[in-house]
Amino acid sequence: MSRIRSVATSAPEVNRRTVLAAVGAVSASAGVGYALRPTDSQAAPTTSEAPVANSRQAPAAPLTPYTKGTTLASVAAPQGSSGYRRLGDGPGWKRVVRSELAAPKSGRASRRTALATFVQFTDLHLMDVQHPLRLEFLRSTDPHAWRPHEALTVHGAVSLVERVNALRGAPVTGAPLHFVMTTGDNTDNNAHSELEWYMKIMSGGRISANSGDARHYEGVQNSGLKLYWQPDSTSRDGDKTLGFPHLNGYLAAAIREVRSPGLNLPWYSTVGNHDALPLGCYGHGDPWLAEFAVGGKKLMSLSAAEAKKLQDTIKNATDPKGVGFRDLLKAHARDMRSVTPDERRAPYTSAEYLKAHLDPAYQGVGPIGHGYSTANVDAGTQYYTFRIADDVIGISLDTTDAGGHYEGSIGTAQLKWLDKTLRDNKDSYAIVFSHHTSKTMTNTRPDPAHPTEKRHGGAEVVSVLAAHANVLAWVNGHIHRNDITAHSASGGRSFWEISTASHVDYPQLARVIELVDNKDGTLSLFTTLIESAAPHRTNFTDLSQTGLASLYRELSYNAPGASTKLAGDTEDRNTELVLKKG
Repeated sequence: MSRIRSVATSAPEVNRRTVLAAVGAVSASAGVGYALRPTDSQAAPTTSEAPVANSRQAPAAPLTPYTKGTTLASVAAPQGSSGYRRLGDGPGWKRVVRSELAAPKSGRASRRTALATFVQFTDLHLMDVQHPLRLEFLRSTDPHAWRPHEALTVHGAVSLVERVNALRGAPVTGAPLHFVMTTGDNTDNNAHSELEWYMKIMSGGRISANSGDARHYEGVQNSGLKLYWQPDSTSRDGDKTLGFPHLNGYLAAAIREVRSPGLNLPWYSTVGNHDALPLGCYGHGDPWLAEFAVGGKKLMSLSAAEAKKLQDTIKNATDPKGVGFRDLLKAHARDMRSVTPDERRAPYTSAEYLKAHLDPAYQGVGPIGHGYSTANVDAGTQYYTFRIADDVIGISLDTTDAGGHYEGSIGTAQLKWLDKTLRDNKDSYAIVFSHHTSKTMTNTRPDPAHPTEKRHGGAEVVSVLAAHANVLAWVNGHIHRNDITAHSASGGRSFWEISTASHVDYPQLARVIELVDNKDGTLSLFTTLIESAAPHRTNFTDLSQTGLASLYRELSYNAPGASTKLAGDTEDRNTELVLKKG
């Protein structure tokens, strides 16, 4: 499908109804989340409410458009032309109008009214980098299988929270933001330690991104192995030959306690394969692997040939239960290094994931459960719907496959529930959230809990969404790349699929999305990318929480093997996506 490109220069209008709706989303945040059982026809609202802490209050929204703090104003950009490149302030990305699904009409800037505004986080990949099950040793065959910045995922995520808290409303309309939605891979190893860090980052708290020995880091970065960047050592390693710095005190700083203010907005959660499956690719159920995860041994090196063989089994899904991985670890028992055992590294189940969200200790400003409810716990489901505004609903899907592998699908029960939810809410616009994209829902392996239930891929989900005129957008992640796709169907029904880059790989982004009524028979979805609040420029002597967040971005840019295409094309970044009004 062709893409029509132009630069948007319009100014917005915000009416009183939109402001009141956004204020209501915060002040009654625990009442806007609805979690449905697959067979329910009515939503069951949660009832309690959490106060908004003064320390989290954002500046009053000016109700006018702005660019400061967004990629419209500036984007981190490399300086120099070779070797390890420092980052600095680069030019912003202009907004592009996309008209594949509807022609933009002149004068819409003076007519438009905001209907909903929110922020998408995706693929935070919070990592317990000292976890015994990690696959760092795959770097012997794939340089990007381990990344030098991985010890700083918590610092980067906290800085992203700080960015959102500082935003003065939505960039185009100036309307107050309604909520934040994460679209999965919030954790990396499916470990309890990471789940705790995630909940505290989002809702507020103190976090030590450390496990095992409380006083010392124990992992590949102080192993002496030249395969990995050894930041505290003066010895040469593979990354230092590329220009990576010697940073004395880096590892001690990386495991030092940090503080997250927590989001000043209600937040909702969607599950990804790294949240649902150990290492994001293996099905649950192997007791030996579960015991190894909390034990005192860790494999840090492997031959390139063995690493390639293991990586191929993961990519080709020929070992979804991890039997071959278990056998490989057993075969290399004598090659392992000792680490401090830690029960917090145990894998968590889907029920434990839900219960963590329902824990009052992690309520933040709400809502209770962050979209999930006790109905999900009882039914064993991780999908739900919630009310965004009077005439807009959100739908969060679970596209993970418990049978194993990193690609996704959904079962028949969930597909029917999706169709029924859209039909029952035909008078409301719908925005759908998931982790996987339409093109990465190709894993139709049976769910062990429902072995006779058929699994459905992305094409079938697209067909269901396209059958409902109220569907406006499908927002997702997983591919770590900005990509926006127009989907159209017969009868004039159409929607936009909005995939956003991760916050673990450069350029480390999140996305603000604004839905507006242009009052001319069209709607627009404005997408604006944001970076974390950390400065673009780094200082190698600054190992503070903020300094490490800046370093997190710069190290990710320089990571060997990193893709240079994750920012997407200009039409996948800051956009106005025009739709016909259904």
